[in-house]
Amino acid sequence: MHILFLTDNFPPETNAPASRTWEHAKEWVAAGHKVTVITCAPNFPKGKLHDGWRNRLWQTEERGGIRVIRVWSYITPNEGFVRRILDYQSYMVTAFFASLFVRRVDVIVGTSPQFFTAVAAWAAAGLKRRPWVFELRDLWPESIRAVGAMKESRVLNLLEKFELFLYRRSSRVVVVTNSFRENLITRGIDPEKIGVVRNGVDLSRFRPMPRDAKLELELELNDKFVVGYVGTHGMAHALDTVLDAAAAVQDTKEGGHIRFLFLGDGAEKARLITRAREMGLTNSIFLDSVSREEVPRYWSLLDVSLIHLRRTDLFRTVIPSKLFECMAMGLPVLHGVDGESAEIVRENGVGHVFPSEDAEALVAALNRLLADEDARMAMAKAGTLAAFSFDRKKLAMEMLDNLLPLTEPAQRSHNDQSKGTHL
Repeated sequence: MHILFLTDNFPPETNAPASRTWEHAKEWVAAGHKVTVITCAPNFPKGKLHDGWRNRLWQTEERGGIRVIRVWSYITPNEGFVRRILDYQSYMVTAFFASLFVRRVDVIVGTSPQFFTAVAAWAAAGLKRRPWVFELRDLWPESIRAVGAMKESRVLNLLEKFELFLYRRSSRVVVVTNSFRENLITRGIDPEKIGVVRNGVDLSRFRPMPRDAKLELELELNDKFVVGYVGTHGMAHALDTVLDAAAAVQDTKEGGHIRFLFLGDGAEKARLITRAREMGLTNSIFLDSVSREEVPRYWSLLDVSLIHLRRTDLFRTVIPSKLFECMAMGLPVLHGVDGESAEIVRENGVGHVFPSEDAEALVAALNRLLADEDARMAMAKAGTLAAFSFDRKKLAMEMLDNLLPLTEPAQRSHNDQSKGTHL
C-alpha cells in the first residue's frame, strides 16, 4: 500500500503532530508499506526557518525509508489570525499541487490541527479518485473560539460549515480522543466512519532515566525539586497560572528548594518572560526549544511534570500528548486539564488533577507531592506500567487498520492497470 500523508509539521520539528506522523509512518514502512509525506520547511514553533533550511518551492529527502517532499509556504510567527490563515492556505495550495506528482497512491491522509491540510487531501483525492482520511487532532475552528484568538463572526461560522463538509466527504475520520468522536456524532457524522487512535509515546526514546548531570550543573538544579512545563507557550495553555503559583511558592519555607522549568516556545513566551521578571520571580527558568533527540534529557531533570490548558469546555475533549511522555518517563503529573485526559490520570494513578487556571489549587497539589515521596514513587511506577498501553508502535498498527480497508478498490485498480500494460 502507498500512503500519501499531508501534514504541515514533520521532523525536525518536535511538536505533537510531527512526532505522531513520524512515529506512525516509520512503523508503516517497517511493515512493508510505502509512505510519501508532503510537508513544508521546518519552522515550528517560532514561525521561523530552522537553521540550515531554505523555503523552496520543492525539495525532497528520505527519512527512515519515508519519502519526504517539502513545499513552499508563507512562514510567519504565530501572531495574528490573518497571517496564520495565510500560512495554512499557502501550504494547502502547494501541497495540493505537489500531490499531483506523486504516482500510484492507494490512500491519502490529511491531518489537522488546522483543516486546510484536509482540504488539500480532499482535493487531491478527488482528482486521483482515491479514498482519503481526515485525521482529526483538534476541533478547529472551535479551538479558535476557545482561546479567544478571534471574535465570533460569519467567517468562523463559514469555516465550521466547511469543517462539517470535509467530515462528510472523507472516506474515514480518525480522531485522537473518544470525546472528539462523540462531538462528531452529535453533529451528524456517521459513527461507522469514525475511528479512534489516541496519541501515544515512543517507548524506545522515553523511559525512566537518571538526571542528566551535565544539564543539572549547567542549570544550577543540584538538590532542587524541579517542576517542569515542556511544550508550546501559547494562548491555549494559560501559563500565567503557573507564574502565579511560582510567586506563591517563592516566599514559603520550602520555596528556595523549588524551581519551575519552562521548555519550549510560542506566541506567549516573550510576554511570560517579561511578566516573570516584573514579578521578581527567581525560581523560574525559561529555556528555548531543543531538538527531538534532546527532549528526554530535559525530561530527566524533572521531579514533577506540569500539564495545563485554559478552562474551557473544548479542552475537556483533548488529551495532551505530553501526558504519555510523562508517564513513560516515570514522572508524577500535576494535571490542570479536566475531562478525558484527567480520567486517564485518575484511572492510572499517575498524578494529581487540579482545576484549570487555579493557581491556589496548583500550589496545594504541588505541596502534597512535595511532602509525600512514597506517593511520587508510586505514581512514577504506575506511569511506566500504563505507558505500555499507549505504545506508539501498537497505535501505528491501529491507524493502519483504519486505512487498509479503504485501499482494496485502489489495489484492484493498480492490478488492472498492470495487466493492461503487459497487453
